[in-house]
This record gives sequence, structure tokens and C-alpha cells, in this order.
Amino acid sequence: MDKRSLGQFGEEQAARYLRRRFYSIVERNYRCRFGEIDLIAKRGGILAFVEVKLRRDDAHGEAREFVTGQKQQRVLAAAQLWLSLHETALQPRFDVIEVYAPQGENGPVKINHIENAFM
Repeated sequence: MDKRSLGQFGEEQAARYLRRRFYSIVERNYRCRFGEIDLIAKRGGILAFVEVKLRRDDAHGEAREFVTGQKQQRVLAAAQLWLSLHETALQPRFDVIEVYAPQGENGPVKINHIENAFM
């Protein structure tokens, strides 16, 4: 499985997880000149901009550790542009969802949702 397919698999797992927790997916893979946002989801009064990180395991660090300061800045800039184009009264929040899939698509998946992961 190539890197792009793995990324899509991880994002689909994260989207399923969010829907099971009564989030609505507003947008997937929002791209602009500033960067990309994997998922934009809403629930209650919150609009979550979600970065998804897929790993087989945490042997080389937890997945959230790969959301570097530079990546955070790109997500923030992309979110600001998205918000300028989509009027909303929802409170923005930046989350990270770690997806651990030791056997890839063919095995169990563990998900860890970190709300307010960065700002």
C-alpha cells in the first residue's frame, strides 16, 4: 500500500471515529496555498480542524509528535483562510487524531483523539 492510500485509510478511520461520536464532517482534505486540513468537523458549538496521523506503532514516537510546529502553523493559516470564506458562529478548535494500525488495513485500529492539541 502506498503512502497516499495509507493516508486516505487513516483519514477514513478518523472520520468514522468522529461520526460515531456525533460529529458531522464538514469537509475533507481542504487544500489552499497555505497548507492542508485533513478533516473539518462540527459538533455542538465546536468546529474542529483535525490533523490525522497514521502510524503502525509508537516505536519511533507517538503520532502526535509528528505534528511539528511548522505543520501547526500551516494548519492554522489554512484554517484562517477557510474561516474567512465560510461564515460561522462555531468556536474553532485544533485537534489531532492518532490512528495506529499495526497490520495496516487488515487488522485492528486504535484511535486516540486529542482535543485542543495546539493553537
